Amino acid sequence: MTIRIATRRSKLALAQSGWIKERLEALHPGLTVELREYVTRGDQIQNVPLSEVGGKGLFTKEIEDALLSGAADLAVHSLKDLPSELPAGLALGAVPEREDPRDALVLPPGAGAESLEQLPEGARVGSSSLRRMAQVLALRPDLRVESVRGNVDTRLRKLDEGQYDALILASAGLRRLGLGHRISVALPPQVCTPAPGQGALGLELRANDEATRAYVEALNDAAARARVSAERALMDAVGGGCSIPLGAYAELEEDRLELLAVLAAPDGTRLIRERGTGSASDPIVLGREVAERLLAAGGREVLERL
Repeated sequence: MTIRIATRRSKLALAQSGWIKERLEALHPGLTVELREYVTRGDQIQNVPLSEVGGKGLFTKEIEDALLSGAADLAVHSLKDLPSELPAGLALGAVPEREDPRDALVLPPGAGAESLEQLPEGARVGSSSLRRMAQVLALRPDLRVESVRGNVDTRLRKLDEGQYDALILASAGLRRLGLGHRISVALPPQVCTPAPGQGALGLELRANDEATRAYVEALNDAAARARVSAERALMDAVGGGCSIPLGAYAELEEDRLELLAVLAAPDGTRLIRERGTGSASDPIVLGREVAERLLAAGGREVLERL
């Protein structure tokens, strides 16, 4: 049997899809896995902040269309890019073990600072995420937080050329690209709460494709799936996506989940954090409960002003 994986053309997407290809072929001798590359709308728009582009599925629609048409059998997504509500006919087949979900502060070589707190007043911090920008400004309102787009290599080049004094990127992406050495500081989730599902991969397939599901289910990690299910349930209940400053981070200890969530004004002047605990057997209930607390504590007003 051959499984065709639909993937974006970025170096990170290809690395992630290539990792899944290797694992599937190692687990199932005789299985052939092919990569098929697609360009998404999010890839085409490089000069506009993601928060201004709007719309769901910026990095997934073209890939999901390939699944629905039968041109591909499986899609490997960064789970934080995958909307909580999937198109009719598609399903999440597996969530493999999760990479480090934390955000990373990346400083240029020879930087005098060693942390976010040590950056000089007025330092330029580059990020493509409204969520990261808001949380950084809540901690350091004196910083100049500016949008930076492009692939990871492009962003690092801009940093090293002096266009920015620091970047905030996902630790997982840097590690998957073999660039973990560029992480200056991994930011604690209590300081910069990650995006829902950050660091995890989502393997999407047609809901009625039992043959492909049987192969990919072996890659599912129950702990990772419980954690991201709580985070994504919160995102769904809040109505969030990449266009709003929403963070969610779940930790699992034995059979108990603890979920931390943040919703912030884009300028960092208002930041609401809530947390809750619940059963790992029903992470969706926990996500919805924490979402209600977040909205009741002032989150609705924040959303109305966006």
